[in-house]
Amino acid sequence: AFCRGRIVRVPKGPLIRVVGTEVAIPCSVSDYDGPSEQNFDWEFSRDTDFVRIVSTWDSTFTSEEYQKRVGRGDIKLRRSSNDAVELVIRNIQPADQGRYKCSTPSTDATVQGNYDAEVQVKVISDGLSVSGSKARSSASLRLSEGDSFKLRCSAATTSPEHTHLHVTWQARSGSSWRDILSLTHEGKFQPGPGYEERYRSGDVRLDTGANDTYGLSVSQASSADGGAYRCLVSEWVRGADGSWQKIQEKSVEIATVSVQRTDVVISTSNVSVTERDSLDLTCNITTDRSGIFQAEVMWYFSVSPDDTLSDAQLLLSMDHDSVVSDSTLISLSHVDRNSYRLLVRDVDVEDSGYYFCEAAIWVPLHNGSWHKVVERTSAPVSVVVTALEPDYDVFLNASRTPKFSDDPTELNCRITNVQDTEANIRFTVSWYYRQHLPGDDVVAQELLASMDADWTLLPGDRGRERIQNGEIIFSKKSADTFSLRIQWTSESDRGDYFCVISAWSRHRNNSWVKSKDVTSAPVNIFWATQDYALTVEAVKLKPFFVAGHTFEMTCKVSSKNIKTPRYSVLITAEKPLADQSSPNGTTRIISLSQDSVVRLEDWTDQTRVDGVVLEKVQENEFRYRMYQTQISDAGLYRCVVTAWSPGGGGMWREAVNGLSNPIQIDFQTSGPVFNVSVHSDSPTIYQGEVADMLCIITMEGMPLEPDDMSFDVSWFAVRSFALDREPILLASLDRRGIVSQSRRNGSSDLSVERISPLEFRLRVHGCEDHDFGNHYCVVTPWVRSATGVWQREPDIRAKPIFLSVKMDVLNAFKYPLLIGIGLATAIGLLSCLIGYCTSRWCCKKEVQETRRERRRLMSMEMD
Repeated sequence: AFCRGRIVRVPKGPLIRVVGTEVAIPCSVSDYDGPSEQNFDWEFSRDTDFVRIVSTWDSTFTSEEYQKRVGRGDIKLRRSSNDAVELVIRNIQPADQGRYKCSTPSTDATVQGNYDAEVQVKVISDGLSVSGSKARSSASLRLSEGDSFKLRCSAATTSPEHTHLHVTWQARSGSSWRDILSLTHEGKFQPGPGYEERYRSGDVRLDTGANDTYGLSVSQASSADGGAYRCLVSEWVRGADGSWQKIQEKSVEIATVSVQRTDVVISTSNVSVTERDSLDLTCNITTDRSGIFQAEVMWYFSVSPDDTLSDAQLLLSMDHDSVVSDSTLISLSHVDRNSYRLLVRDVDVEDSGYYFCEAAIWVPLHNGSWHKVVERTSAPVSVVVTALEPDYDVFLNASRTPKFSDDPTELNCRITNVQDTEANIRFTVSWYYRQHLPGDDVVAQELLASMDADWTLLPGDRGRERIQNGEIIFSKKSADTFSLRIQWTSESDRGDYFCVISAWSRHRNNSWVKSKDVTSAPVNIFWATQDYALTVEAVKLKPFFVAGHTFEMTCKVSSKNIKTPRYSVLITAEKPLADQSSPNGTTRIISLSQDSVVRLEDWTDQTRVDGVVLEKVQENEFRYRMYQTQISDAGLYRCVVTAWSPGGGGMWREAVNGLSNPIQIDFQTSGPVFNVSVHSDSPTIYQGEVADMLCIITMEGMPLEPDDMSFDVSWFAVRSFALDREPILLASLDRRGIVSQSRRNGSSDLSVERISPLEFRLRVHGCEDHDFGNHYCVVTPWVRSATGVWQREPDIRAKPIFLSVKMDVLNAFKYPLLIGIGLATAIGLLSCLIGYCTSRWCCKKEVQETRRERRRLMSMEMD
């Protein structure tokens, strides 16, 4: 097991072969050094001396007695890999019986293992004979589909060795043979590919009989079983290593079988039938069966040609005893031996589809019972049932057309020239709208509403809400007249209208199926309109006024081509860039609707809720007043007017908008200029301390008395190092001294106070981590004018300062450290006390010791 060397292997002998056959003796080498491709020498010996046969590397290796056979190719070497070859001997003879030695020249660094191997070959005579059951070599069989047939062949061997026969029945498909069933040399039955199920059901069998006969029995023959049949017999012998080896093979063709296929066809191709007529179809069975048989026929109907029998509808059937299933409108009759007729009376449109028949052939057995031998289904036949369409015309007219917007429109769709209609015909209508565009532009039609077979109204997407509100009404005035009425016609309703009359036919199952559609000519709904015109003029009533006085202006409106208009007015103000409360620069102040309802829009000054008034002076004149004007009210004021005209159902619809000229409010003042700054002596503090911040107001220009000025102060914070977050309102102090604070999540507190006429202080008590950030104040100055009216100045924002909150490490750890040391000391003393008491009183134990004499040498028991 621990040694490694070259190993040359040949099969374990003796090898038994039949005279006249081709013999291949393999030889391989392993565990060698040197090149991957190895060379081989073959020698032969009948007694003791070896004669050289052939070599893979030396062309002069062959002895003289083998040169002719090697030259003809009767003996050759066939390499299967780099380390294996086969010695092939064609037409082996008894003189070739003997010992064959395979040798490999050494390519190893050291000589280890074996470099040659021998095998004994024994040549026996050919004793295998294979023949058909009759003297002739082959026969022809003509069968009908579903029949059975049997074939026989004889196989025997007179070999002196103990050999086994392997018998296989084969059928030819084209140029190749396929295995049907085999009896192996080990005595096992083995079906070929595709015959497993038929072998298990017993339709394909292999029987052995006397005189070394082997019979093939095939039941339920199909067209695929047609072709040539042969019996293939091979002879096998067990080798010295226990494996089976095939030594020869012979075959003989037994018969040629042709199977006539049974077809089922319908005599006609595609059929077109008019409604109420009869449908006549014939199913023909094509077979050359001459014996006694009966046919079973079933007719099927399907909507699709691809439907299977499980999906199709069974119409009628006739079993092999000629018993027909019951049906009222469908009949099945036996025309002749191979033809069966299907008759469908009074066909309907629903009978359109695909018809096919299925036929089965039954033959009698010896015991008197019947056996089904074949079953076929015909190709489907397309049947189209043409409906009886009624003949009628459709006429559409407008009984009422609008002259201008909001007038009613009424259209009547009438059925005329009705001919050849039956009592089971019903008419419904569908209404369509198509927008009218100049030129060749194509606009898709829109469905307004339609009716189903039960005259149920189905609204379309266009105008669905108006239909539900009753603005569009659909009705049936009589049996032949349908009406469409638009209560209030708008500009969007202008266009082409047309109707489609549908005829519905009643079927046998009392269902209604649409049979015909007729479209009317379109009717155009249009009226000439003129563009609306609206002019708005704003007038300033007082040319000069000062702050604190009342501002007043009027808006006069004139319109054209608007029927009985009403106006809604909106007052807007365009403030300077520094005082814009709206992102687009325009503030909506107050509005007056067309129903004279006043509404404050963006006017949020709670102290001046009643400071603006908008009223209607005349039908087309409106007046706007602003009491106790402030300097912050400076800007451009306009009137935005919308003209409304009465619409359908008492509703108002917007006609046109207009914008007036601007009226400017400008205050020429030379009052003081205020500046604001924030200051803190200690912007960096520790947690728990108090942070002080001052909001300092400075004044330039004309001095004022302290009683003539007042301030609203608001404090804000941005919780970030950069000003990239939304500011948070901390607290505010208005000019009346009322303090307001926002809700806080932490434990810190705020206080705001006025410490001088121009200084305000913010204190943060018990600062925490979240109190850091940029802090600033916003100041709104109020100045009392000479008339005694307080004027609000624009807001002033101070430059922020950053407040840092640090943690006092000593104070943070002082109390926890003292508490920890105290607890550790107390627990240590308590542990010592418990240990001392336990050793003193609880665990004390008296020990009796033996008194020992004090001598120079210790007693022996001390070892």
